[in-house]
Amino acid sequence: MIAYTYALILFFTVIICFVASFDRRLLFNLHFGAFLKAAVLVAIPFITWDIWFTAKGVWWFNTDYTLGIVIAGLPIEEWLFFIFIPFSCVFTYFCFDKFFKLEWLSGFNNLIIFVSVIVCAVIALLYHDRIYTLTTAVVTIATLIYLHFIVKADWIAKASLVFTILMLGFFPVNGVLTGTGLESPIVNYNPDDFLGIRILTIPIEDAVYGYTQFLLILYFFKRFKRD
Repeated sequence: MIAYTYALILFFTVIICFVASFDRRLLFNLHFGAFLKAAVLVAIPFITWDIWFTAKGVWWFNTDYTLGIVIAGLPIEEWLFFIFIPFSCVFTYFCFDKFFKLEWLSGFNNLIIFVSVIVCAVIALLYHDRIYTLTTAVVTIATLIYLHFIVKADWIAKASLVFTILMLGFFPVNGVLTGTGLESPIVNYNPDDFLGIRILTIPIEDAVYGYTQFLLILYFFKRFKRD
């Protein structure tokens, strides 16, 4: 049973959102194609990053908790992670966007971008020798600059609020992956490659990594989606 741990985490993360997608009030199933294209497009650089970091020993996987199918050094569950987790995140955003008037949050876009870019830049400069920290900070800065200044996305604050709410699910899911409730973590990190600041068992970089991935998938989802 232990070998199904990672797979079960993914299953329970996505199943409720997937079933709810067919609700007549939502009909998110009509946008499965748009989501899949967006998720795969964003997954390409993130999986490449994952493969590289795994090969370099920045992080590694405890295969006792996986099915044993490995592709390019990553368990099959890790590949599915880039579809299943974003699905639940984008579905949640879709629901909030449909049922709540959150356009007023766009007034906070400049503040969020300014604070986030400054904080990430300072951290990147101070901890340039820690590859996970540095890469996460640089990718986040580039993503925010692109979305805010180049494509003029007016939904960043709205997405940030939804992501903050999603953290309620992020903690148990990523917590188990990083060792909460288990004898040993499913995902292990080299202490020399990240800040060492953890929220429970979760490296703080994971939260920023997830935020950046969420924003990018949401951007492409909006571009591909049929209204």
